Amino acid sequence: METLQAIATRRSVRQYTPEPVSDAQVRILLEAAMAAPSAANQQAWQFVVVDRRELLDQIPSFHPYCRFIRQAPLAVVVCGDLSREKLEGRFWVQDCSAATQNLLLAAHAIGLGGCWLAVYPVEERIDGLRRLLHLPEHLVPLNAVALGHPDGPPKTAERYDPTRVLWNGAG
Repeated sequence: METLQAIATRRSVRQYTPEPVSDAQVRILLEAAMAAPSAANQQAWQFVVVDRRELLDQIPSFHPYCRFIRQAPLAVVVCGDLSREKLEGRFWVQDCSAATQNLLLAAHAIGLGGCWLAVYPVEERIDGLRRLLHLPEHLVPLNAVALGHPDGPPKTAERYDPTRVLWNGAG
């Protein structure tokens, strides 16, 4: 899939078939995520792959906007690893966000669908994932990405809006 087409046609997918995501597909997603740029190349991230149904089904108990994860066969929790953060904890959010976008684009490119579920900075969601997945304090969950085979094609839309662009500043 051409890069610009992948970017233009990727959408959040919230309905999945029961077909599992293969280990080979998970590897592709994680390789794409880890290819993201990071400040000072610190790569201050950890990825938690969750495919146990009993774990996925508990996430909506502390994250109110992800009931649909109960039908997703897989989620990847993207965490900032503060033990690897070299720059005073200032850039892990950006680094993990870039990794998440790479993961979502890779999922779309290989025929999977995904949806970014915001966790950080909402303490209830952070604490819920920490408890559920037994995460140490130095791992801060930024988000969870629900993943699976889409149950139908997602709708696409033109999102370019020239009124949202400033050339050479605001003055």
